[in-house]
Amino acid sequence: MRRFLIRVRAMAYKEALHIRRDPLTLYIGLVLPLIMLLLFGFGVSFDIDHIPLAVVDDDRSPESRALVDAFTAAHEFERKGSLDDADAAGDVFASGRAAAVLEIPEGYARALARGETAEVGLLLDAADASSTTAALVRADAMSRLATARVVASAVPGMSASGGLPVSAATWTRFNPAGRSALFLVPGVTAYVLALVAVLLTALAVAREWERGSMEQLFATPVGRLDIVVGKLLPYLAMGAVQVLLVLTAGAWVFGLPLRGNLLVLAIAAILFMLGMLGQGLLISVVTRNQMVATQASTLSSMLPSMLLSGFMFPIANMPWPLRALSHIVPARYFIAVLRGVLLKGNGWTELWPDLVALLAFAAFMVAVSTARFQRKLA
Repeated sequence: MRRFLIRVRAMAYKEALHIRRDPLTLYIGLVLPLIMLLLFGFGVSFDIDHIPLAVVDDDRSPESRALVDAFTAAHEFERKGSLDDADAAGDVFASGRAAAVLEIPEGYARALARGETAEVGLLLDAADASSTTAALVRADAMSRLATARVVASAVPGMSASGGLPVSAATWTRFNPAGRSALFLVPGVTAYVLALVAVLLTALAVAREWERGSMEQLFATPVGRLDIVVGKLLPYLAMGAVQVLLVLTAGAWVFGLPLRGNLLVLAIAAILFMLGMLGQGLLISVVTRNQMVATQASTLSSMLPSMLLSGFMFPIANMPWPLRALSHIVPARYFIAVLRGVLLKGNGWTELWPDLVALLAFAAFMVAVSTARFQRKLA
């Protein structure tokens, strides 16, 4: 055992020297994750606001102007001008000047004064389905707010729901502001770390195969397990730094909270990084070519981590073959741990199945990598 540890330490020291002398490896391991986190965090957002709004006000009354102000006060809709009639909506949609048109018919204020139902129209450009859905939700909220103000002004002390027998109150837990960054950053973290970890070991080991330095390594008395463990340890240490950098940036830039057990998160991160590093090592052992290793690493880590992990799309909405396939994607379990620890305050009780899945994946990848790592050049 002592000799094994000495050999592993020597291999790890050698690999650490390679990492320190290689600017590209340091860039991929420490700088690229931060750049990708910022790009995804700011560039990918489901928060729809400042929706360009054109107004057709045929009533031209204080009440109609108050309704327009209710729509634009929170800056969720941003007024971009007025139209003479609703028939011009197609032109502003086609030119991109507006994504919504609010039509207030003549007699709007008169209907309110009589206590009748006042109807308004909202025309939407449905070319972007997600923006259309968000605009409908916001328009409904704005109309309810305007109704509450009208009722309150007409009957002092009465609210908009005063005449209803049942009133429902809604609370949102864990992300009350509905910020998409809090939902996306944990997924981005897993996606970025998966891609970078697989690339690191795949390129580093494949480069040694191409340069012929493996011949010198095979001339030493080290065994396969010594080589595998010795090569993984420095990159695992770099992976720990990656996790700290990415989570720190997420908390500092995007306000990502930490509500759960930090030890659970640390163990999950180590297991996830170990599994992805082992996957990269397996790819390098099989391909022995940097170009092929890069392509295989990107395809095997990027696409599953983005599409089958729950990062962008709910797993429950996928067809059953994809749901079954998602069970072998480690990013699925790491994202569950990240969201559970950071947002929900979960601990061992809730997250132990995900930790077991990450442990199984890491053990499988290291075992297969060691088995395929043969002490021969062909």
